[in-house]
Amino acid sequence: MPELPRPAAVLHDIGNVLFEWNPQRFYDSVMDPQDRARFFAETGIEEMNLRIDAGAPFHATVATTAEAHPRWADKVMFWHDRWIEMAQPVIAPSVALLRALRAEGVPVFALSNFGDETFGMAQGHYPFLAEFDRFYISGRMGCIKPDPEIYERAEADCGLPPERLLFVDDRPENIDAARARGWQGHLFDGPEGWARRLVLAGLLPEGPARAALAADRP
Repeated sequence: MPELPRPAAVLHDIGNVLFEWNPQRFYDSVMDPQDRARFFAETGIEEMNLRIDAGAPFHATVATTAEAHPRWADKVMFWHDRWIEMAQPVIAPSVALLRALRAEGVPVFALSNFGDETFGMAQGHYPFLAEFDRFYISGRMGCIKPDPEIYERAEADCGLPPERLLFVDDRPENIDAARARGWQGHLFDGPEGWARRLVLAGLLPEGPARAALAADRP
């Protein structure tokens, strides 16, 4: 296998890379898990969230779904009213690795399926989300991963060749779509593996990588 070029920029997914995104866990904490499974199946709430990620208005989309499912209306509205409780906790070592990259002068971009309004909410709650050099947020762009369009538009905007882009994401289909365009990819399964990849790519020295893994808060 030929040696990969040193990446010129690192693109980050956000949910389940920088903080945990687990709506099922939140709903299991406020209702019986069996009822939660029926609620998700009957309302299509995950598909609703994909529409928000693709650019649909946050409040109106949730409210319309609640009106369409009166049995579950109050629980549907939790998606709006208690959204931030689903987007936690922070994965502190990942945030520390992001900041270590910046300290080394490596450009860091966000490439995430995220509603426009919910991303603004998340930035208000998690200040580190303002620290990216460029933002490719699906709800603002009107297209979502793994659609090739969002990768193509990120390439065009940053002006870097595909083989010099390193992308980290927790979903295999999103990594596969990036690699299909010639990007380098890392399937995130924890900060330890991500730190090793950054060291091997020549982006972080081992000392700062080890220090980031010891972080317990952003």
